[in-house]
Amino acid sequence: MIKYAYGRTRSGIQLLRDRFYCYRTEMNRAVEIERIYQKTRELGLIVSLLLAIGVFLSSKRMVEQKPVFKKSALIIDVVDDIPQTTQYRDVPAPTRPTVPIASEDEMIPADETIELTNIDFEEIPLPPPPLSASGDGDGSAPMFVAFDEPPMPIGGLDSIQRNLVYPEIARKAGIEGTVILHLQIDEKGEIRDIKVMKALDLDVLTEAAIAAVKKVRWKPARQRDEPITVWVSVPINFSLVGRI
Repeated sequence: MIKYAYGRTRSGIQLLRDRFYCYRTEMNRAVEIERIYQKTRELGLIVSLLLAIGVFLSSKRMVEQKPVFKKSALIIDVVDDIPQTTQYRDVPAPTRPTVPIASEDEMIPADETIELTNIDFEEIPLPPPPLSASGDGDGSAPMFVAFDEPPMPIGGLDSIQRNLVYPEIARKAGIEGTVILHLQIDEKGEIRDIKVMKALDLDVLTEAAIAAVKKVRWKPARQRDEPITVWVSVPINFSLVGRI
């Protein structure tokens, strides 16, 4: 029992020593950290103060520097003969027209009067007859008709160029140009009449253009969703570019 009690007491003292040693180590570490923090803060304050002094001195030097102005030579041109200026008078405003005023003075001559003209309306010729849808009375001049959708060849204008046969005589002569045809397209999309608005030197080119137009089917023009007969201008280009 004594040995057990003695051994227990001895182990308790050893435990107290270990705890005291650990506490002292922690205290020393905290003191060391506090000392390092204090030194670091003092060092930061010194560096900040030195930077502020440096900035102040550099700004003071920049303010004290005076601008340097370069002297430039002054050149004076002496003009011996000074041209004399000419002043122009403004154009006077036109006079206002006189307004006639009625007067009772008998010495003023009376105004001249224009005699009445008798017109015989029976001798006036009658106006020309109104134009028809395809032109005037004899159908020689096309007339414009308003439409919502223009007539178009089926397949586009390129379909006319694809059906165009270049005449051999024009190809050998190197003749190029544009033939403009005026076509009358009826309600069924058929060509009713053709007029040549612009032709080239050779008649064979105009004939080839007419033949190419007749090979193409047309969509009629529409006005309020109804097919109508209208005239349309179509250019036919004859070009040797890309042709062998």
